[in-house]
Amino acid sequence: MNTATITIVKNNHLGEEVWRYSGRVLAESPNSILVEARFNRADLVFNGILLKENDRFVEFYSREKWFNIYEIYDRDDMILKAWYCNVTRPARWSDRVLSYDDLALDLLVYPSGQQLALDEDEFTGLNLSESEREQARQALEELKGLFSRAAHPDLRGLL
Repeated sequence: MNTATITIVKNNHLGEEVWRYSGRVLAESPNSILVEARFNRADLVFNGILLKENDRFVEFYSREKWFNIYEIYDRDDMILKAWYCNVTRPARWSDRVLSYDDLALDLLVYPSGQQLALDEDEFTGLNLSESEREQARQALEELKGLFSRAAHPDLRGLL
């Protein structure tokens, strides 16, 4: 991508845009990218975690993997709050725009290592092919394994 600032576009499973924000490229390989972004919504409590406007997110995306990973740090003291993992179709990027199609399944991982799978009901209701359902379920299992093997996985190591 060779440029520091990019736009990240979250699409629903139909490929329709639902959220857009900017980020800064931290590192990149041919098939993955690490981005820094700031939480651009009002403060909210999410599954016991206070997400604050301007919290720092370090975000991993891949052209091959069916997920992305957000490492979330507090805006005030930079303490790690959690990892939020989205099960998605592989990400696409070029010309300073990165986009991905969210498939509803999520994994929230707390610093203690506790894992919480989210939105299974929403995922079940999506109109996806059997192949996509299988890829999504495999991605969720891969994420669970990644966080089971390493208490604090190194996102740069995934590049």
